[in-house]
Amino acid sequence: MKKTQLGDMEDPKEVRNSDHEVVIVMVPFPIQGHLNQFLQFSCLISSSYDLPVYYLGSPSLNRQARLRANALNPSDIAKIHFHDIPIPEFASPPPVFDALSKFPLHHKPLWDASLLLREPIASFLRDISSKSRRIVVVHDPFMSYNVQDVSSLPNAESYIFNGISALNIYCFTCRFTGKPVQLGEELLKKLPDLEGGIPDEMRDFTAIQSPHMGIRSGDILNTSKVIEGDFLELLVEESKQQWAIGPILPTKLDHISNRNNICLEWLNKQPPRSVLYVSFGTTSIFSDREVIELAMGLEQSRHKFIWVLREADRGDIFTGEARKLELPEGFEERVKGVGLVMREWAPQPEILAHSSTGGFMSHCGWNSCIESITTGVPIAAWPMHADQPKNGFLVTEILKIGLTVREWDKRAELVSASTVENVVRKLMASEEGDAIRKRAEELAESVRRSTEKGGSSRIELDSLIAHITR
Repeated sequence: MKKTQLGDMEDPKEVRNSDHEVVIVMVPFPIQGHLNQFLQFSCLISSSYDLPVYYLGSPSLNRQARLRANALNPSDIAKIHFHDIPIPEFASPPPVFDALSKFPLHHKPLWDASLLLREPIASFLRDISSKSRRIVVVHDPFMSYNVQDVSSLPNAESYIFNGISALNIYCFTCRFTGKPVQLGEELLKKLPDLEGGIPDEMRDFTAIQSPHMGIRSGDILNTSKVIEGDFLELLVEESKQQWAIGPILPTKLDHISNRNNICLEWLNKQPPRSVLYVSFGTTSIFSDREVIELAMGLEQSRHKFIWVLREADRGDIFTGEARKLELPEGFEERVKGVGLVMREWAPQPEILAHSSTGGFMSHCGWNSCIESITTGVPIAAWPMHADQPKNGFLVTEILKIGLTVREWDKRAELVSASTVENVVRKLMASEEGDAIRKRAEELAESVRRSTEKGGSSRIELDSLIAHITR
């Protein structure tokens, strides 16, 4: 496999020497899952429509986004104009592993520091607006406070890019407006609530953003009518103009990276659909006891697996030493040939797209859900916090392309090894698991068609580009 490297960062001052008709400015929230989707969207716009795209972030966050750019073509990344915005110093403590809440509150110093970026962002926007007919600011909902000065620029407009499911947005909207959620009676009984998923500190941070969301000209969603058509229709009644353009990640991986290629080489030796991929994203926090139970469950299932076992990210991933999560004594030796434990960053989209991968045990972050849906891999849903419980509900109860590891109302209980074992066996080797996998594969094919010419997502994306370049 040929080794590829990301291009060197361009000097924004040099880039800005040339004037443009329309310039896109991306303002992501400084958390990995958000950085990831914004970079995917940046590459999609830049490579497909030849529009100049600026990606705003601190030097370390821009470095992080590029370093972890799985499944993106390096030549597409090289076209993005990364603009470094200085961020005040902030503490970057390790995660608290035995906390009752799984929410990554250790990132709070980073959130607080991000609130001080309004002026440097405004300064950049004023500068570039003088050299463009129009600037289009695409920002995370959690950066609404920082981009509020868009309203003072006569040739600027802003759009919120929502990196969560339409179901989550709809439920949040209903909570805000006081309207009832429109689901069948049985589904409503199973719909997870917000309790335990979002702490007061995050609600307070959101309250700072909310007053400034009204200046946006529309909403962009990383989902598809094929996946969430009913909820998108309900949102049309409640929101501004919207475009459902997902999935924004390439559906064909013609340029697979060889970083951590031990995973892909190992998968090459396994039978089709035989491997369970186990990963819980960059913010999930596990106690030592939880890690041991999960390890024992995987071992007892006797099914092949790749397990990405990493400490949750710090606010600054380049500071501090990551804690090594301890496995049961002799575990890796006993599962040799059956399981592979990865302690580094893994190429998740490529792993999911591999023909040997037959299941995904996941925290149900929206990035992971979309990647799994696009590749037709069924999910063992184990949500941890925030939007994840409703994503898990969407996967298991509405799309019916997954199984639940633990019900949300039992989130305080330890997931036992026997529970893990039973879920793995059901997903990977049962008639029910086969039926779920068949539905996942059928949905994936529909999603892929939606991104092709004449498909619903492609039509939405073309409509968005026509609108912002009008």
